Amino acid sequence: MKEQPATASTPATKADWFHPLLSTIDAKAWESRLLRDETAEWSAMQRAGGAIACAVLSDFREIGGLPDAVRILVLAGKGHNGGDALLAARALLATRPAATATLVLTTAENLLRPLTQRALAALRAAAGVRLQVSALGQLKRELASFDLCLDGVFGFQFRPPLAEGTAELLAWVNTHPRIRLRAAVDLPSGLGGDSVETVFRADFTYATGIVKQPLVDQRAAPFVGRVRYLDLGFFAEESVPAFAGDVVLLPGLLRPLAQLRPSQCDKRTFGHLLIVGGSSRYPGAVLMSVQAALRSGVGLVTAFVPEQLVPEYAAKFPEVMWIGWTPSASGGLTLTSVEQLLANLPRATALVVGPGLGAEPETLAAIAALVRGTTLPLLLDADALRPEIVTAAGRPWVLTPHAGELARLGGLGALPPKAVVVQKGYPTCVHADGRRAWSFFGGPVLARGGSGDLLAGLLGGLLAQTPGDLWLAAARGVVWHGLAADLLARDQGQVAVQTTQWLEYLQPALHCADHGNT
Repeated sequence: MKEQPATASTPATKADWFHPLLSTIDAKAWESRLLRDETAEWSAMQRAGGAIACAVLSDFREIGGLPDAVRILVLAGKGHNGGDALLAARALLATRPAATATLVLTTAENLLRPLTQRALAALRAAAGVRLQVSALGQLKRELASFDLCLDGVFGFQFRPPLAEGTAELLAWVNTHPRIRLRAAVDLPSGLGGDSVETVFRADFTYATGIVKQPLVDQRAAPFVGRVRYLDLGFFAEESVPAFAGDVVLLPGLLRPLAQLRPSQCDKRTFGHLLIVGGSSRYPGAVLMSVQAALRSGVGLVTAFVPEQLVPEYAAKFPEVMWIGWTPSASGGLTLTSVEQLLANLPRATALVVGPGLGAEPETLAAIAALVRGTTLPLLLDADALRPEIVTAAGRPWVLTPHAGELARLGGLGALPPKAVVVQKGYPTCVHADGRRAWSFFGGPVLARGGSGDLLAGLLGGLLAQTPGDLWLAAARGVVWHGLAADLLARDQGQVAVQTTQWLEYLQPALHCADHGNT
């Protein structure tokens, strides 16, 4: 029994699979329709504050966890972003009895909007003497250090210019050497202004309710940091717009993978992946791809690798069917080897080509011959990402370039329209049919050799299970890849880890996605 998801061109509009990414104009209109009165606005503000606090607690684990005596600096303006930040501080103080907060208001208290005043009153009532209201001059004199800075000065309705005092505050916070984590509420304050010197530089931006277009603008990346989408329930099942533009990918994409499988099934039920990779120079890449494929849920994996690698690899992973080829003098794939592969092609449902193959001229010619000779759904990775190879493929395919490989391909505009392109980096973007789907999971823990090889194997395994839906396999793969990376970083930190430790977090990531807890 196979799941029959929508195709890449007509994906399902499932509210737990993706949400719209909106322009600031559309976001304002959406919120105006949804939050029609003060009661609805206050409820949303409370949900936002609680969600920000939970996200901070999770993300702080990447640097050792939020201390018991955490010191929080809250920057609040007159609008609802300020209210969100104040309520987030209240929620964090509730988790840490020894915590303290310092508040800097960028406007007179009597000029705060009513709900922001209400949020301030709630924070004061909960914090008591643990809350100090300060001014920038006082902070400078005290030379205080802070574990966390919450930026709630401006939201998406900010219009320049900045007041001189606010500009000075943001510049001071950006250069303060003793703030461990900087978090922006919804958008970094000052984004869209005239000077980059007065934009809050966030480590994390917590997009509350709706992800706005400026957060994926490459020019804003130095200020946005990593984006966390905090779903506040703004998009109900019946009201999610069709997949007509940019969307934000959600953990719910993985929920079908976490459910019970059919009782009447066998190994062929879940696809058969063939991976072609490896060389004398790069023997490890294909092994990592194979390991990730084995964890993807695919029923069968065959690996076509240089013959000298087969004994060792078969001993390590006997569940894989290893087929050896005779390498060229330089240790790479040959045209003769491709003929051998095509003549004995297993009954695979998807094909991954590229991890560790290298870029020798004979190898590249052999790869081109291989992709011309197969009708399988195809994923091209690493050195297989070259114009002459991409154009040789006659079937739908998935491409997985990082920035350098995308430039080598001539950019997105040079790629065939049928391609599903996984543009690696942060955030990762899946391009299909002229549309973009963004994954905000993952982070610096993936900035190490082998991460892309693991992704290729995972995507290939998912593609083998849904060979008729390249977009779904790609979208699920990047979400699963990023969620597992987040769990790894929260458990082990960003620095002292090995790439393959990520494999142990794939099943926990599925569990989190199934329970809506990421």
